[in-house]
Amino acid sequence: MLPEQLLNGFATSRPLQNLSFGTAKLHVLQAPESNDDTRLKEFHFMSDRQTSYNYDELLACARGELFGQGNAQLPAPPMLMFDRITNIAEDGGEYGKGSIRAELDVKPDLWFFPCHFINNEIMPGCLGLDAMWQLTGFFLGWLGEQGYGMAISTGEVKFKGMVTPKTKLVEYGVDLKRVMRGRLVLGIGDGWLKADGETIYVAKDLKVALSSEKAGQ
Repeated sequence: MLPEQLLNGFATSRPLQNLSFGTAKLHVLQAPESNDDTRLKEFHFMSDRQTSYNYDELLACARGELFGQGNAQLPAPPMLMFDRITNIAEDGGEYGKGSIRAELDVKPDLWFFPCHFINNEIMPGCLGLDAMWQLTGFFLGWLGEQGYGMAISTGEVKFKGMVTPKTKLVEYGVDLKRVMRGRLVLGIGDGWLKADGETIYVAKDLKVALSSEKAGQ
């Protein structure tokens, strides 16, 4: 018998049978002793939701396959600014509203180094900022919210260092401060970028919204 607490808000004292588990769903095929022959189709367990994503899964998100067409997408390479999402959670983080972490393996032949700048190769700071917006939009899609993602604004941004071809690993983090999930879907968070463990970018009050309309419509 499963304790009713496991049923994500569904209360029953009856034993449940014929259970099969998926990555993020519990399928209840039959509820015995049901007088009205009610069948419970799907329960979504928050604790079982995927909490990390590899590069192929990020590319699927860029193609609109991860959250469904018309919903949040990551940009495709070369504008996709990380190789993996290492952790994403609906609670926790600095403000207890959720967090997301990602990593980029820095290679000397990355597309922006030769042009920014010639003989003085530096990753443009705007790309690091865009990565934080990308992660905030991904977070909203991961919550199950619908619509196309768009960056709205940011507050204070500080650059304390640079990403160069000598850097090995870039880490990103966004800690959500507020998530609005009504008629307006909006995520607000503080972000940071670390180069080989040292925090060199900080962005306050990143804002990303989801819209039912495509850009330009």
